Amino acid sequence: MFESLSSRLERSFKILKGEGKITEINVAETLKDVRRALLDADVNYKTAKQFTETVKDKAMGQDVLTAVKPEQLLVKIVHDELALLMGGTATDINIKGSPAIILMAGLQGSGKTTFSGKLAKMLKSKKGKNPLLVADDIYRPAAIEQLKILGAQIEVPVYFEEDSKDPVQIALNAIKQAKQNGNDLVIIDTAGRLAVDEEMMKEITAIKNAVKPDEILFVVDSMTGQDAVNTAKEFNDRLNFDGVVLTKLDGDTRGGAALSIRSIVDKPIKFVGTGEKMDALDVFHPDRMADRILGMGDIVSLVERAQEQYDEEEARRLQKKIAKNQFDFNDFIGQIQQIKKMGNLKDLAAMIPGVGKSIKDLDIDDDAFKSIEAIIYSMTPKERSNPEILNGSRRQRIAAGSGTSTQDVNKLIKQFDQTRKMMKMMTQMKGGKMPQMKK
Repeated sequence: MFESLSSRLERSFKILKGEGKITEINVAETLKDVRRALLDADVNYKTAKQFTETVKDKAMGQDVLTAVKPEQLLVKIVHDELALLMGGTATDINIKGSPAIILMAGLQGSGKTTFSGKLAKMLKSKKGKNPLLVADDIYRPAAIEQLKILGAQIEVPVYFEEDSKDPVQIALNAIKQAKQNGNDLVIIDTAGRLAVDEEMMKEITAIKNAVKPDEILFVVDSMTGQDAVNTAKEFNDRLNFDGVVLTKLDGDTRGGAALSIRSIVDKPIKFVGTGEKMDALDVFHPDRMADRILGMGDIVSLVERAQEQYDEEEARRLQKKIAKNQFDFNDFIGQIQQIKKMGNLKDLAAMIPGVGKSIKDLDIDDDAFKSIEAIIYSMTPKERSNPEILNGSRRQRIAAGSGTSTQDVNKLIKQFDQTRKMMKMMTQMKGGKMPQMKK
């Protein structure tokens, strides 16, 4: 995400490297390159022009401190302006109705149906909501089937009427059922078209007028670039939606939609989809996105993802086992499962400051743990609980059972032993006990 823009901006700032102070000439040269980078990322021309003019005005009005280099100052100004361009701060979704009604809008293929499922899962797990998904696309039977499958995956009921051709009545019937069944949240997945057309706009406007939603979210495929912004404007002119959802930000996107959409329609980006998995949905934080665009990582989001998987009672149990040197392969595989739940490995690594640029050309497979899991699952329960009994013959059997080599098994066991020793040492130091060194 934004890899091309990030590297281009980094090159732009190098123009100021070695300069003793900010001048109108060197700032103009740098910002000319920044504007070009933004345009290449498919940012709206007027937005890019206004952005660089604002940065220039602020840069020329700054006195550079002795401890701050000119390029560092400009990076700070660009960072702050990028965050403002994308909205400044995160914006909450309105789910205060009884039931709260969320209406989805967007073109066909934008990811409305998948996002509807992701949002239902997020609000169910994080906000304690009891959602009802509504399949209100009367034109694509596959859309109804897709929502039913997603609903089953996340254990959320789906309302649908296979024979009805009245999307307004379907939505009203769904809300009635939600009230009867105690669902405090209704998410309506509407029909899309391949392009904006009058029939589509009349239909979704009629649904809006009938159900009076608490929140209208416009879902857009970020890979469509500037077209996404143009479509957003047309929808907003008719629906006056409350927020934008950018899907497929994990793809080969240039980021123009994320950077332009707020300035064009004056509506906040509320969520971003970063993958196909039902957990791959993030609240949009403009300041954190600015960090990532400028290669500063996003350590706050990384910590938040880790905290979502953190179980305090389990952590205490593990700490006791580590202190007694009883950490085993069952615990090890449990930790791997928690890491996998946090999301795409390359996306997680890119959140660490300074790492994103170094791994941009690496292909980090989401199945990176597959061979480790295969080896551990090829062990017997007794072996997983008692790693010290893993002798040569057992290791050969585990290698054969996991489709790996004995060297792979030996390597994993060696790494496990080193990890266990290090964890015990850290636990002792945390408890105020300095580990005893061997004489």
